[in-house]
Amino acid sequence: MFKYFSHTTDQTSTKCFLIDALRATSDRLENEDVQYQWGHMGQCNAGHLIQTLTGMSSFEIVESVDFQLDEWSEHAVDYCSCTGNKVDDIFLAIEKQGLTHSDIVKLENLSDRKVLENLNGGFRYLQRNRREDVIEYMRSFANILETS
Repeated sequence: MFKYFSHTTDQTSTKCFLIDALRATSDRLENEDVQYQWGHMGQCNAGHLIQTLTGMSSFEIVESVDFQLDEWSEHAVDYCSCTGNKVDDIFLAIEKQGLTHSDIVKLENLSDRKVLENLNGGFRYLQRNRREDVIEYMRSFANILETS
């Protein structure tokens, strides 16, 4: 089931955990046996990172949103920490690890300009539904966090 993380005030520890999660997720996505589907909330860009951050399975993620297979960007817009919806627990967990709603939307669309400018070989646009691009984006994001 859902693994709760205790809130920490140690920003360095939180940042290190997020960096490790981004790298672990990108490493996992390199395995062709791992299911990746951009249109599936548990197997998309954010879904895979959320699996790593929370320990939830793809099915548990989808179940947590009552099988409403909207995009994470839509859930981020609808999120409110006071509603008691199951998806709120996911957003609370990822916020504790240093991700914002905006980060989730940008991860889904591979659209953070700073991350794109930090790619090996320089700035370029990536395709949000291409596994290799997701891997590259997450590694670039981790590198930015590590050097900041």
